[in-house]
Amino acid sequence: MAQMHNTKIAIVGAGSAGISIASRIIRNAPYLKERITMIDPSEDHYYQPLWTLVGGGAAKLKDSHRKQDTLIPEGVTWLREAVKEFLPDENTIITNNETHVHYDYLVVTAGLEIHWDKIKGLKESIGKNGVCSNYSVDYVQSTWENIEHFNRGTAIFTQPSTPVKCAGAPQKIMYLADDYFRKSGVREKSKVKFVSGLGSIFAVQRYADTLEEVIKRKDIDATYHTDLIEIDGANKVATFQHIETKETMSINYDMIHVTPPMGAPQFITQSPIAGEGGWVAVDPYTLQHETYKNIFGAGDCANLPTSKTGAAIRKQAPVVAENLLAVLNGKEMKGRYDGYTSCPLVTGYNKLVMAEFDYDKNPQETFPLDQSKERTSMYLVKKNLLPIMYWNGMLKGIM
Repeated sequence: MAQMHNTKIAIVGAGSAGISIASRIIRNAPYLKERITMIDPSEDHYYQPLWTLVGGGAAKLKDSHRKQDTLIPEGVTWLREAVKEFLPDENTIITNNETHVHYDYLVVTAGLEIHWDKIKGLKESIGKNGVCSNYSVDYVQSTWENIEHFNRGTAIFTQPSTPVKCAGAPQKIMYLADDYFRKSGVREKSKVKFVSGLGSIFAVQRYADTLEEVIKRKDIDATYHTDLIEIDGANKVATFQHIETKETMSINYDMIHVTPPMGAPQFITQSPIAGEGGWVAVDPYTLQHETYKNIFGAGDCANLPTSKTGAAIRKQAPVVAENLLAVLNGKEMKGRYDGYTSCPLVTGYNKLVMAEFDYDKNPQETFPLDQSKERTSMYLVKKNLLPIMYWNGMLKGIM
């Protein structure tokens, strides 16, 4: 027999967005503390922006980890189950344990899924045969092992044409690898290739200009509009396909860092709350669902036309909390999200371009200096300051 659980506010996903929003709701309306249920099966929480530096040998994996129960706000009910189905017309969620969660308001912050199986041979090769990826806690350390032990040949770094977490991350690890190859004296015996399904190195021209100079300086061979479609791990061959012409090419590699295709979780894509592409269909400014007015969405699973980053979530969380409380209290929604996101683009050890921009690709820079330039100060902000802000500020709803 199905278990029943009633709650005022259900939050699906206890990642950056879910915990930040819960904390902000409680901060603004303490009386709701005992009336929020967070649904997430994972007992571990990772600050994933640090994984670029872990893969580049400049940070430890353990520093990106906390236990989930130390982060979920006190008083919030944590249901350690996975969502199976949304029934928004009945204000109900069904979990994998057949628990029926009935809510008055729903916040969907379920992140995204990594589709290792969408590249033929990748699932079988990842973590061995020179194949690595920063996009998984299981494989991020293998990236550093590959970089550290690389002694000559071809190193490929890929980016798919579809949306991914932090669109700058696939190239950041390449710049760190190039730096390390030079330091270890193997760069002159090597080729570094960037193969991207996108049309350019970066979507905002102000920062793209700098990155083009970085690629030129580092002698990196960049190819665009081209997706990785197959890995033959045994023979170390990667096959790519041009997005428009559909022509294929095969490249022998000695190491390949793969950014796999990603998408919204299946329980979202197959539900009535999904819109185009399977993402949660929300208004880009209010973050309220387009159809179901008691539902809000934020973070990587939402259909927002901006980069999927933790910095974007930091600006989305206050908007969701404010607008949800407005609806709950019968008031007008005044919170507005302008598409702000930030990509701290690591261009080498101790070098970083701090890209910050909105929906219209207009720069929205925080610091009183030209952030389109490579700076050591911005690298130190990413490595040392941002993790502290995340654990002690953002997740607690105070920044």
